[in-house]
Amino acid sequence: MGYRVFKDSRGIEWQAWDVIPQLTERRELERRKSLEPVPHADRRRSLTDRRLMRGNRPYLTAGLDGGWLCFEADVEKRRLTPIPLDWLKCSEAQLESYCNAAKRAPRPSTAAELNDIANIRR
Repeated sequence: MGYRVFKDSRGIEWQAWDVIPQLTERRELERRKSLEPVPHADRRRSLTDRRLMRGNRPYLTAGLDGGWLCFEADVEKRRLTPIPLDWLKCSEAQLESYCNAAKRAPRPSTAAELNDIANIRR
């Protein structure tokens, strides 16, 4: 995984790194000899119980399965696909243009971020 830090023309510091999904996942194959649920103290018996489900995990959103270049700053997060071949060695101006071409990505909400938003609204 490559990693770079740069400042854009507005003075915002960005971190950039490439994300390449693994081709296979450890839980892709059923390793148990029988498909019977494992008896133990957990009494979940719903249809969403992962131990009782079969099949593969969901695929990535179209276009992201080949990997993406992630840009993150305090203000937002962005993704660019496909990954430019020269992104590790290009100039900061070129890296900024890649960042500007990237699509905005949702950020996970943490308790700290939710508290910050609540404090701003007060």
